[in-house]
Amino acid sequence: MMTSDITSHPQAVQPAILQRVRLYAHRRSLWLHHLWSKLDVEMLGEMVISEAEVTHLLRDPQAIQAEETAFYAQNTEARQLSHQIQAVDRQVAQDQRWQQIQQIFGLSVPEQDLLALAIAVAVDPALRRVYGYLQDDATAGYATPHLAASLFQWSGWQSLVPQSPLVRWQIAYPMPDSRTPWAIATAWIADPAIVTWLLTGQGLDPALGQAARLIMPVENASVPCLYSELLTEIQEFVRSMQRISSLPLAIELVGEKGSGKRLLALQFCQGLKMPLLIVNAELLLGGEMNSSLQQERLLRVVRQVRLSQATLYWQKLEEIPAKIWETQAHLAPLTMFSTTQPIQLTHQGCIHRVFTLPPLTSSARIALWQNLTSDRPVPAPIADWHLTPAEVANVARVALAGTAAVDAVCRQMVYQAPGELFTSLICPYSWDDIVLAGSVRQHLRELEQQARWRHAVYQEWGFERLSPLGQGMTAMFAGPSGTGKTMAAQVLARSLNMELYRIDLAGVVNKYIGETEKRLKHVFDACERANVLLFFDEADALFGQRSQVKDAHDRYANIQIDYLLQRMEEFNGMAILATNRKGDLDKAFLRRIRFIVDFMQPGPTERLALWKLALPERTPSGEVLLDEINWQLLADRLNMTGANIKAAALSAAFLARAAGTRITMPHILHAAQREMTKHGVALRPEDWAEWSKSSFELVIR
Repeated sequence: MMTSDITSHPQAVQPAILQRVRLYAHRRSLWLHHLWSKLDVEMLGEMVISEAEVTHLLRDPQAIQAEETAFYAQNTEARQLSHQIQAVDRQVAQDQRWQQIQQIFGLSVPEQDLLALAIAVAVDPALRRVYGYLQDDATAGYATPHLAASLFQWSGWQSLVPQSPLVRWQIAYPMPDSRTPWAIATAWIADPAIVTWLLTGQGLDPALGQAARLIMPVENASVPCLYSELLTEIQEFVRSMQRISSLPLAIELVGEKGSGKRLLALQFCQGLKMPLLIVNAELLLGGEMNSSLQQERLLRVVRQVRLSQATLYWQKLEEIPAKIWETQAHLAPLTMFSTTQPIQLTHQGCIHRVFTLPPLTSSARIALWQNLTSDRPVPAPIADWHLTPAEVANVARVALAGTAAVDAVCRQMVYQAPGELFTSLICPYSWDDIVLAGSVRQHLRELEQQARWRHAVYQEWGFERLSPLGQGMTAMFAGPSGTGKTMAAQVLARSLNMELYRIDLAGVVNKYIGETEKRLKHVFDACERANVLLFFDEADALFGQRSQVKDAHDRYANIQIDYLLQRMEEFNGMAILATNRKGDLDKAFLRRIRFIVDFMQPGPTERLALWKLALPERTPSGEVLLDEINWQLLADRLNMTGANIKAAALSAAFLARAAGTRITMPHILHAAQREMTKHGVALRPEDWAEWSKSSFELVIR
């Protein structure tokens, strides 16, 4: 018989729940010792079932329980243990973590007793022998419903089924190899994560692995709030819903990658003084995992949230089919979802609301940069580019390396490599290199100024209310070929320190008929955040089809023009549309474009400047290149565009080099004649003879 004092360990180092089990077990052992002595049960190498024991076991259970109760009242040691039990019962009832677990999961009294037995033997494995003794079976060294019923004197049998909270929440469960999991003698074990939490009140469920992280609220957080108005709106919504409804809340934060959704969730929890449990859905539920394991992990996530009294924050949900996770989403009191596109929650048991994070304003990016770099000077990309908070933080890490390093990191993060939809244009020209009529140059200067100061006017002066769709700059360059539209775009891009991407709209439409909108969306999305100037060239084919619909291709073109102009209007960057056929545009289209710059054929004054720019007087090494050029004649008599003049000047240079002479008027006139003939302008030989007294034989011999 076992009569050792099983409460001999110092109570100061034992949890109250363990003390409770020990005291009940000790008192029960006194009764069994008394009973077995009375029945003359002996150990003779093996347990002998005596006739007296059988008679006792066949008696009315209520009579036996009454005798046991009477024994506890009459036996001196048992009475002392009963007093201790009453004290420890009160102590356990006041234990905060024990109260939490029974209230959060709604455990019944029998479930609590069975859980206490399972936890005690998990904490002190030596209790297995005690359990075996109390159950009169040396192999029954685990918690069982039978042991709990006899030890804690249940008034009647309480069945445990899969729907019982103890089982449903996996707080305790039958041994995995049990053939009869719901039998009264089945062995039960407590979930290790629950045991750890009850003893320490800390720690994440190990089954969640690296997929989960619990962040506790901290005082005096140093990172500024990037979305203060949105944060206030979320807080007010949650508080109001919690006052009027008991349904779980599902808050969806929609924003691009790196937009600060997790930081916003942390700051939300900081305001409520509650932890945040961040869970990576892809790591937790992805891969070749069966559905039962996925559901178990989901349950463990929600269980951890409830135990930690935390807000649940899901990341990378787009990687996981909704049917896997949304069945458990309503079980957490407050859940936040991080998404790039709104999701559809089909479960009706929760309140679902979507909050979209707006792009950071220039002032917000600057404030974040100064916070992260201790007020270092603000680089141009931080102020001008549509960087996310994560990208600003990434750039801040190289702030000490200098401006070049900052620019390189920004370009590496944001710029798209030229692909089949657009090509990158170099920008070698400045304002001194372009020759335009005075009114056109002034118009372009105004465009440049608005592009340069748009952030200050919209955001600092509050004029964004006048442009609710977009705060970018849209322009149309209209005019004949060769009048400087592309060059003007290059000059603007260089002056504004922007990359220049050219998109051939006719090529995009012809190649991708039926899905042009998707292709154009890709172009705009790829370039919107960077300091990129989009130059849509060769748009005439689109506008030409607008006026005459002959087939499905033309109908698609009409839709595509509408989409293009609408998307340009919403574009937050800078976009220029070049066309040779401005007259084909509807007036409804023109109102969507901020600037319409009309490029004209150059007059004599502009042609004179163009010829002088195209034909330098000396080589880079200082040698004289030109010989008696009649500039005024070239400007007055040759009605050529800037592109024609450049081509003619280049041809004249090759002619002179081949002849081994300087560039002369015959070279220039011959080259100009060839260039004008290419464009369908034919002049009589006598016209050339009048313009030049020199013979062309020198040029062509």
